This record gives sequence, C-alpha cells and structure tokens, in this order.
Amino acid sequence: MTADTHDATHAGLPVGANGATPVVTRAVILARGLGTRMRAADDGAVLDAAQAAAAAAGQKGMMPVGGRPLLDHVLSTLADAGVRDACLVVAPEHAAIRAHYDAVRPARLRIHYAVQAEPRGTADALLAAGAFIGDGRAFVCNADNHYPLAALVALGGAGGEAVAGFDGDALVATSGIPRERLRKFALLLRDDAGRLVDLVEKPDDATWARLAPVALVSMNLWVAGPAIVAACRRVRPSARGELELPEAVRLAVREDGATIRVVPVHGPVLDLSSRRDVAVVSARLAGHEVRL
Repeated sequence: MTADTHDATHAGLPVGANGATPVVTRAVILARGLGTRMRAADDGAVLDAAQAAAAAAGQKGMMPVGGRPLLDHVLSTLADAGVRDACLVVAPEHAAIRAHYDAVRPARLRIHYAVQAEPRGTADALLAAGAFIGDGRAFVCNADNHYPLAALVALGGAGGEAVAGFDGDALVATSGIPRERLRKFALLLRDDAGRLVDLVEKPDDATWARLAPVALVSMNLWVAGPAIVAACRRVRPSARGELELPEAVRLAVREDGATIRVVPVHGPVLDLSSRRDVAVVSARLAGHEVRL
C-alpha cells in the first residue's frame, strides 16, 4: 500500500462524544470492480465523450457527474463526515485514479492506495486494505455509490462495527433506484436491540415478500473493524467464485458472535450501476459542492 502524504485540515468536522476528534476518521473505498454492467452498451443512455470513455473503461468511480468524477463527490462527503484518511482499493492498472488525485492534491484528507491484484470479490478487496484499518475502524463503501452525510455521521457514531440499513421505500422515492433493483441488494435482519442477526443476499420473490416488510436494505456502507476483517480471511468463495464481504459479515455474526449494529437510514443513495444511471446521478449531484 502506498500513500499520498498531503496534510488534512479538520475545521468544521463532526466530533466524537469527547468533543475532540471525529468518531471514524478512516475510510476504505472499493474501486477495484470490473464495471461489467457499465461497459455493456446501452442504446437508451446519452453520454458525453468523457462519460462514454469512463463507461468503456468500466471505471464507475471516475465517471464525470455534476462536473467532477463521482469518486470526488464520495470523498468530499466522507470528509464532511470526519474522514481524514481514505484508502482507495484499486487494480494494478488503475493509473488514471492515482494521476487524478496526484493532480488534485486534496487538502481535507490524505489519499492512500491498496492494490487488489485480482478481482476476487469485495472481502478480498477489504483484506487488501487490512493494514490500513489495523486495529481500528473504518468506513467501507463503494466507489460507485454516493451516500448521504447523515447516514455517514449516524453510522460513524454507532460505536463498534456497523452497517447502514436503508428503508427500501425511501430508496425508491428519493434515489431514482427502480424498485426491481432493490432485489439485487442484501436484506438486513436485526434483533430488538438493533444488532444484525442475518443478511440475505439477492432474495427470491417469496423471500422478498416475506422479509421486505421487516428488513432494511444494505447498500454496502459499513464501519468495519477487526471482527469483519478477520472473517474476510476465512470466508469461502461464493457460487460466483468470489470472496464476498456480506458473506464474511454473516460468518462474523453467526460463527464468531460478533456484534454488528444496524443503523436505520431513511434517505437516498445514488447508485451508478449502468450507463442509464449516469443522467440521474448527474442531475442529483449538479449542485453538490466538492471540497477535497
């Protein structure tokens, strides 16, 4: 892992209970994905030249939206939430990402990099940043999702390891996410104390009908620490042949007895999965100020 050594400034950042420092000051952004759906041609999508080039490369985090790469918006909001150091998990060939942040030279946070040599899944991606997390905690999120500041602040203040649980109806109403896409995400089941008891990936119709009224939706926004990282080391390949972060979390809860808090969120997530999402995400972020 290599690191950019620009100093961060912290004026105006949320602080922890002791009033001294932000609650969670590190973030891991998973930017290694292949972008298969984004690469696929979509005759219904209207992209400018820069957007078309980013789509063809499959680098969703570098997609120009609202005048800046989506990843700039993600990092700016993380900085608003108190993040001082952000580790981008990238592929060996992702020189464009490094070149961009070398040129931008962020002032509010430091940029680090962890290289995931092969696209072996999200649990493997998190392990690539394991040394960056160390014995502490860090936000873990996707490079192709923009999360609301309120969700980050609530999640960072939950204590311990945690996951944001989004209200499905609110996601559809406020995010421009088609309702049918919700079934591609995991459902979070919690006990009366708000602790995660199970996570159901890509539920079928019957399971969705049974669980959706009581479950929240995971949009892959976590605070991870030693328990989740340790489980990532032991998780087995999924049916897709990948080491999946959600399955590692299930392992941590069900076999290791780890406590993962579910933090309810009623608000939007901007999801850049395919070319058709570019116009929606661009419109939503048109007025968003980026301060790195």
